[in-house]
Amino acid sequence: MRQYRLELHVHTTYSHDSIMPFWLLYMKCRFLGITHVAITEHNNIKGALAFRDYCRSKGDFVKVIIGEEIMTDKGEIIGLFLNKEIKPMQSPKETINAILKQKGIVYIPHPFDKKRYKTVLDEQSISDNCKYIDCIECHNGRNIADEYSIKQEEIADRYGLQKVIGSDAHTIFEVGRNFMDVLIDPKDAESFRCAIKSATFNKKKCLRFCHIFTKIDRAIKFLRKGDINGLYRIINKKIR
Repeated sequence: MRQYRLELHVHTTYSHDSIMPFWLLYMKCRFLGITHVAITEHNNIKGALAFRDYCRSKGDFVKVIIGEEIMTDKGEIIGLFLNKEIKPMQSPKETINAILKQKGIVYIPHPFDKKRYKTVLDEQSISDNCKYIDCIECHNGRNIADEYSIKQEEIADRYGLQKVIGSDAHTIFEVGRNFMDVLIDPKDAESFRCAIKSATFNKKKCLRFCHIFTKIDRAIKFLRKGDINGLYRIINKKIR
């Protein structure tokens, strides 16, 4: 029986905090046997669409799941198998409805993280909408403490949600460290739901230095845009 390797929650240069180029991501996926990758840029699907086209031009060996990590007014929610961009800063319910309208997957990333508390979807919103949630991360590749994964497991168990692991890769060093092996080709939302039910998790601890690279990537993007205020905010936050 064929096995598929699925890596969820990946960012590229189309996200404000990553400069990972397509060619390098593609080479890493091919080298590590990653057959499916979910590209989930912050508040856009442009990167996922562009990377899908790139992979198809190379022979379609790496399948791209079109995703978006959407900031709501209560924290982030990921939509998978999207065909239209979903606008940010709506309520969790409105965002979930927009995903369901496209017959997509409702995916909750990093439901607990003290260091990234501003982007974590609050637990009340998870509780209120749990019957619409397809899956939730019980481990995130950027969790800097084991405590965070333990708490994420507890949240998933508390609401009876299907567990997945998310790479949350923003740099090439993180690609291929946190993925799932599945026996069903996750080619659409329905097969994805079936595939993750019997997934084998392959997870590793956070590479802390990658958070530093993310700050550098953001600074580079601010410099390219001539956004001195944005650059100042990064430097000032680091100093404080």
